[in-house]
Amino acid sequence: MDKRDLKKLKLELAINTKSGIDFIISAAIVWSIIAYIWTLPQEPFTQSIWTFHIGMIMLPLSYGLSIILKTTRTTKTNPLQPLGMWLNFAQLFYFPFLFFVLKDNPYYFVMTYVIITGAHFFPYAWFYDEIAYAIAAGIIAVGALLLVINIPTQQMYYVPLFMVGCLTLLSFWLLIVNRRKRLDVKSNIAQI
Repeated sequence: MDKRDLKKLKLELAINTKSGIDFIISAAIVWSIIAYIWTLPQEPFTQSIWTFHIGMIMLPLSYGLSIILKTTRTTKTNPLQPLGMWLNFAQLFYFPFLFFVLKDNPYYFVMTYVIITGAHFFPYAWFYDEIAYAIAAGIIAVGALLLVINIPTQQMYYVPLFMVGCLTLLSFWLLIVNRRKRLDVKSNIAQI
């Protein structure tokens, strides 16, 4: 396989899946709920447990959004397609850090979760040939840390709100870029 073939396979995935926008919008919805959880008058340990559990709606929500947005979840003829799920599963290996933070300092659980989630976007920059994922990964990881350094622990709901803002911006970026990619492909086909 040469570079051009690889680029075509990645472009096919980006167009068919709309660069994973169904997952990004689902994540924004989930993190909105998490922000609300962190405003409740609960102990941070309880908020952390709820935060972790609410994440379970992510896959069913993204599936529903894929139907609404008409994205293709699998491209059986594309050998790169399974890599997307493997990249997603990679973040699970960071969860021991998350549980360590939960045990010793649950106030920082939500920040750790945001950093893990944001950082896992980085390889998708290569997967979809979309720099927005790399930029979002850096902004989310560093931004969450800087935010926590500068707010009192009673205001941790700002961290998931920050994540929602980043995911919303990423969603708009992906919508615009995906539209351009589709138009470019159509114009290239028309020229043939």
